[in-house]
Amino acid sequence: MTDHAKPASEHTRGSVKEAIGKLTGDARIEAEGKAQKRQARAPKAAPPRD
Repeated sequence: MTDHAKPASEHTRGSVKEAIGKLTGDARIEAEGKAQKRQARAPKAAPPRD
């Protein structure tokens, strides 16, 4: 898997989890999906803030 494919697939998995949570009314699964999407988009090595 390339460096770009992994974040994209993680974002997709998060989207699916979020959708399943919405469909089933499971707020925990929906929140996990949202968090997974945010994590997939976050830069791997953020520069320190001073």
